[in-house]
Amino acid sequence: MFKIISSPQNALIKQLILLKEKSRQRKKTNQFLIEGKRELSLAIKGGYKIETLLFLPDLFSESEAQSMSQYNIDIIEISKEVFQKLAHRDTTEGVIAVVNSKNHTLEDLKLTSKNPLILVAEAPEKPGNIGALLRTADAANVDAVIIANPKSDLYNPNIIRSSVGCVFTTEIAMASSEEAIAFLKKYNFNIYSAILQESEPYHSQDYTLPTAIVVGTEATGLTEEWREAATKNISIPMQGVIDSMNVSVAAGILIFEAKRQRNFK
Repeated sequence: MFKIISSPQNALIKQLILLKEKSRQRKKTNQFLIEGKRELSLAIKGGYKIETLLFLPDLFSESEAQSMSQYNIDIIEISKEVFQKLAHRDTTEGVIAVVNSKNHTLEDLKLTSKNPLILVAEAPEKPGNIGALLRTADAANVDAVIIANPKSDLYNPNIIRSSVGCVFTTEIAMASSEEAIAFLKKYNFNIYSAILQESEPYHSQDYTLPTAIVVGTEATGLTEEWREAATKNISIPMQGVIDSMNVSVAAGILIFEAKRQRNFK
């Protein structure tokens, strides 16, 4: 009923292993791999084009695979040996998909709200932090996330995993800090940059107008560009010994204060 691939030495499987492991290959082909039922369903919900579905019948039934034929995709049954080569984690539910990437330019950003709330993260490097930021953005239902001066490939398997699929359902743009600032100013956003120096307490600000909340890395913080571009520099009063916290935790505090002021609309 389905084409079957049982050898990891198969030419297609070798290409997909490269897609899994190499950012350069993902950028060259404009494709990436998804694994897991939830991630796959969120990608479909997010409007991603699925090209090929590979499934391990021990974990993903033939009837489940057949139901995916509605998307007009190639469906391939694979062996356990092939699955183990392609899967990024052991708990994947026997399904892997080859998916087309999307453009993530500022021009492609879709803002439907008349009073948007945006999270900007400058130069996040750790996939786990990027995934956590996207989960935070999803939890608060922000209108978009802008990654300024990106250091990581958005379709890195660790970002997909740590975002629990939120990478597919969140409006995301990637740009330089200079481009992001120009975009925000063009559309009259108030920019609140999370910076320790010369800052005001975050809870003393008004986030009820179009707002961008900007966070930097834990190691170096935000660049001077964001300090100068800010409507206000804001900080979270720290009561312990250290003067920093995880970037996704800080972003969550700031975003949910904005949501509180907007009455969680």
